[in-house]
Amino acid sequence: MKAKLLLMSISLLIACLMGNVHAAESSVLFDSLEKQVELAPESSVFLFLTALSFIPVAIISLTAFTRIIVVLSMLRFAFGMQQTPPNVVLIVLALFFTMFVMQPTVKEIEEKAYIPYIEKSISLQQATKIASTSFKTFMIKQTREKDLNLMLKISKTAIPSSIEDVGMMQLIPAFMLSELRSAFQIAFVLFLPFLMIDLIVAGSLMSLGMIMVPPMTIAMPIKILIFVLVDGWALVSQSLLGSFNVF
Repeated sequence: MKAKLLLMSISLLIACLMGNVHAAESSVLFDSLEKQVELAPESSVFLFLTALSFIPVAIISLTAFTRIIVVLSMLRFAFGMQQTPPNVVLIVLALFFTMFVMQPTVKEIEEKAYIPYIEKSISLQQATKIASTSFKTFMIKQTREKDLNLMLKISKTAIPSSIEDVGMMQLIPAFMLSELRSAFQIAFVLFLPFLMIDLIVAGSLMSLGMIMVPPMTIAMPIKILIFVLVDGWALVSQSLLGSFNVF
């Protein structure tokens, strides 16, 4: 079972990141993978490490991670703090938020692709195609039509007639552009109250003649206090997760 899961994971990563492989070449690739279910320990370790190297790329390009980590990073910048919360805290929090957002997609892949595959009711190629379609459905729901049309125009690709016909080479950059746009829109709304606090503190210090006092020294504790009083982390988490069109 571990070998089958490993092969399916590698095949899914290859199918998602190289979605425009020629049909004949793709068929040969899947057939060769499916025939090598019983792998030597050395081969299993090599394939496992190879799959691990693609995981960060897949998480960034195929999931909700990009939008979440950008918003959390810009929220930290709005406080005026460069290292608090630490990067590792934001990354782990973003990963758990990503798992929460991707849960419906992962569940669909498990029910429609992984379980039928391990029960040998479908082939590896069919399971990978179903899983790839599930990812495409999630990504298209978050992607603006304008961004997708832009990438289709740049690549000189005809407008697809169905989700299955959308190429990953066009969908992934369009999806990431849309995610960055959404992240910046959310971050702009988060920046406004912090900006107002900075302006009020700076104006107050100027009117009192305390021009030698850095405004950030007074503004930062006020920002933290107000953020804690309004339960800011819960509000940001709720708004951020609610911005995804999956629930």
